[in-house]
Amino acid sequence: MLLTLAGAVCLSGCATIPGLRFLPAEAPTTTAAAPRPTPTPTPTTPSPSPSATAKAALTKPQATQALREWLAKYNATLKKRKWWRQNDVLDGLFVEAALHEGVLERNRETFGWGTGHKPINPTGTPALYLPRPEKQPGIGDWFIARATCKDTKGHARPHVLAFFRSPGQRFKLAVATPIHWGQRMPEPKLDADGYVTDMDGIMAAAVTMEYRNFWNNEKKEGDSGYRLAKDSYSRKAFPAVNKGMYVTFAGHGSVFGFRTVDGGSFFLFALVNDTKSVNQVLSEALLVNKGSKTIQELGANWFS
Repeated sequence: MLLTLAGAVCLSGCATIPGLRFLPAEAPTTTAAAPRPTPTPTPTTPSPSPSATAKAALTKPQATQALREWLAKYNATLKKRKWWRQNDVLDGLFVEAALHEGVLERNRETFGWGTGHKPINPTGTPALYLPRPEKQPGIGDWFIARATCKDTKGHARPHVLAFFRSPGQRFKLAVATPIHWGQRMPEPKLDADGYVTDMDGIMAAAVTMEYRNFWNNEKKEGDSGYRLAKDSYSRKAFPAVNKGMYVTFAGHGSVFGFRTVDGGSFFLFALVNDTKSVNQVLSEALLVNKGSKTIQELGANWFS
């Protein structure tokens, strides 16, 4: 595991919704031992959801409070005995493939390695990225946070996290990854009210397809129209990972993202295995500059 935060998402819903892309998946249950991702479908464009247009605005103070509450709950959970064996506890903190946090600890327990999770205590003021309320999906709300906290080696390091909540529920961690050394989060393009601008849904579908193609080694590189940068983490990690017990990725979770101030696009998502061998997750924070066909990898987190 590369850091104390890890996760992935497969939110219930369908196709490309402005500001967030979904793939169909069964909703996680408290009795499931692991999330149940499904292969990525062909994107379609749904009609606007009436509930989304009538939704009250999620404000930055509310998102800040939600982040604080989640961190407090997460840190308190780590003090509980074998919390990773309690599905209701996991369901209270994580959504979808982020439930692999429990799977990860169960694996460590099996091998006698001790717990791998540590408290998360951000330093400074986290930066928050929120879409306009009418751009939120009809099935809930999401926001992205950038916070500096310690990685597994104790080094202060920027991390990017996405949170999601269903109507009437609390926010839960959906996906997270550290930012690579030497990289930084791009500045978002904001509207007059301070909300982030929609990401390019078509580009999001192509970028996630290219990452699956690369890791699964099943199609010619660039078939999606995009290519991974030569110095990306994935290019360095794949040779070593492929020699181990690697199981191909069957799909990905929801893609969170926004347009950048200089016209590029930022994407945050996770790749997951199929339902019969859900043992690996790869979270990615990516940037495609304006007019470019190269995917820049800003951050990544592999765990199995």
